[in-house]
Amino acid sequence: MTSSSPATVRVGARGSSLSLAQTSWLLEQLRDANPGLQTQLIVIKTHGDNDQTSPLDMLWPPGGFVKEIEKALLEGQIDLAVHSLKDLPTEAVPGLLLAAIPRRAAAEDVLLTRKAVSLEALPRGFVVATSSPRRAHQLKTRCPQVETVPVRGNVPTRIRKLNAGEYDGIILAAAGLERLSIRHPHTITLGPPDFLPAPGQGALAAQTREGDGVVPLVARIDDRDTRAAVAAERAFLGACGGGCHSALGALGTVRGNELTLRGQLFEGGGVLSGEVTGLVHAPEDLGRALARIVFGQRRS
Repeated sequence: MTSSSPATVRVGARGSSLSLAQTSWLLEQLRDANPGLQTQLIVIKTHGDNDQTSPLDMLWPPGGFVKEIEKALLEGQIDLAVHSLKDLPTEAVPGLLLAAIPRRAAAEDVLLTRKAVSLEALPRGFVVATSSPRRAHQLKTRCPQVETVPVRGNVPTRIRKLNAGEYDGIILAAAGLERLSIRHPHTITLGPPDFLPAPGQGALAAQTREGDGVVPLVARIDDRDTRAAVAAERAFLGACGGGCHSALGALGTVRGNELTLRGQLFEGGGVLSGEVTGLVHAPEDLGRALARIVFGQRRS
């Protein structure tokens, strides 16, 4: 630590079980990278925590799960904010910095079911719960015989509703189950090419104030490959004019100095999709290039 670095870092995060689990993991990485550093967790309620009834794709303010935490950071109440990266709007907040994007967990979604069944053999009328337009469109495109219904609540609550028979299946992020150490007996992995995750899914964002003494400490847990992949995904999202609840999926994959980005956009009852490959040091350019390819399909 430098002389200008804080001895104790005040960390703001949501109070859900998943948020606390992923924040605990990130802070462990931070303390390992900075021996002797102390951290203090401050739980902050967001709009999304206070409103547990409105569908996620309805008229929500941008950044419904992050704005209150960012406000606390800007006002100096905390030194570090921890978010699920997919919840962060693509527009940068003046005065704030993504000081680190640590190593990503699993990016894909999974379908949990009450009984053992394959994706290819889901029966007509099989009810799947999801509040994500992207997930609903992906599933209905692959399995038009299923029905989708909205759902709210944290991960354990949603799984309890599944086990209680409120629906036949539920789509969740694999990373959330991994971080909560939840293993469900009937799990189907939803992977490419039909199922692409939300941009940034499985990654965490460590956000600080620009120029603050904590920045170099947090930067030590940044992962180059993860940052490049999610930067490309978020650039694609931004170029498509979407938010975190858009019917849009993207996945970046880094191999050496090469980055491949796949994306899909659901609109008008169909799907526009594409893939680009380029150098890892220009991820935003790849995201914008993919958006141009996808939009070009509207005219073909």
